[in-house]
Amino acid sequence: MNTKILMSASAVIMGGAGIVMSFAPDEILSGVGIIDVASAERLLVQLAGAVYFGFAMVNWTAKANLIGGIYSRPVAIGNFAHFVVGALALSKGYFSEKDNTVLIVTIAYVIFAILFGMVLFTHPVRKTD
Repeated sequence: MNTKILMSASAVIMGGAGIVMSFAPDEILSGVGIIDVASAERLLVQLAGAVYFGFAMVNWTAKANLIGGIYSRPVAIGNFAHFVVGALALSKGYFSEKDNTVLIVTIAYVIFAILFGMVLFTHPVRKTD
């Protein structure tokens, strides 16, 4: 598996989400139906945005490394845990709300969870020039 593409894709998606969550928390909250935004809710969205952006930076800087098996294991474990737990939470949210936006994000999380699971639990093959 080409982990450079996977790491780049996850970095771009999480980085974009992090930037939007950091700089437009009111719009995010109103988009999910919270009209009267409290400062604590705004702060939580901005903190989540900081986490997403930080994770994106880790993935972006690690994209050139050999990842999988024992190589860059903390990066693989962190991504796998994030996407598995996120997929489970989003699945629960989708089945209680039946919102198509949540479904799309859930599908993306499941795909990333599967791909990072493959990276984590298989031994990488180093390309030879």
